[in-house]
Amino acid sequence: MNDGERSGETSAELWEDHADWWQREFTEGADPEYTEQILPLADMWLADRRRILDVGTGEGQLARRLSSAGAAVIGIDPTVAQIGEAARRGGGPAYVRSGADALPFGDATFDAVVACLVFEHIDEVDQAINEVARVLEVGGRFVFFLNHPLLQTPNSGWIDDQMLDPPEQYWRIGPYLTEASTVEQVEKGVFIRFVHRPLSRYVNALAAAGLSLEQMIEPAPPPGFLARAQEYRDAATVPRLLVLVTHRV
Repeated sequence: MNDGERSGETSAELWEDHADWWQREFTEGADPEYTEQILPLADMWLADRRRILDVGTGEGQLARRLSSAGAAVIGIDPTVAQIGEAARRGGGPAYVRSGADALPFGDATFDAVVACLVFEHIDEVDQAINEVARVLEVGGRFVFFLNHPLLQTPNSGWIDDQMLDPPEQYWRIGPYLTEASTVEQVEKGVFIRFVHRPLSRYVNALAAAGLSLEQMIEPAPPPGFLARAQEYRDAATVPRLLVLVTHRV
């Protein structure tokens, strides 16, 4: 089966099928971008928060980390396979099966919400951001991790162009301004749906929901990631991650 044959499936359906890929490749210290960059950034920006919602919690890696620091954490995810594994791993958080566009919580329930590499899989982006704002108390913080929308577009990547004289190496950027969904084969037999949007689409939706920007962070890829392959080291100045830190006004 190819990506075209799976293009009609929802993100939740594909994640249901391939949750084990995520659990194997990106948790329990397997992924240097999480261990060296994402988790420390979450620690930094959520350290003083006590009631945290983790949107798109997956198997609960980030939720467990925040819970171990003393916060009361609830993780939500639309897939049974992820929520079941999160509950099995334990570690303190509570888990609820839910999508991001209709959160099953009252207004102003949390003093922080975090979403880590989730919104690029969500179709109803405006509803989801409005829901984040609704469940946050005034002054509550939303920490929003994204694959960098400009530099990690569909068909972006490191190009070694041997047709030029002399040869050149450069980072190719795909169609940035076009909002589009694609189903990508991220590993043999593993298909995941991504929705690309320009950065302005997210920033304007945040502003419309009453979420004010505090910090925009574009960290360089961490050493553990760069060490995986020579071409990664050559792309050390191209950020893979974008973090928007906002608060409810």
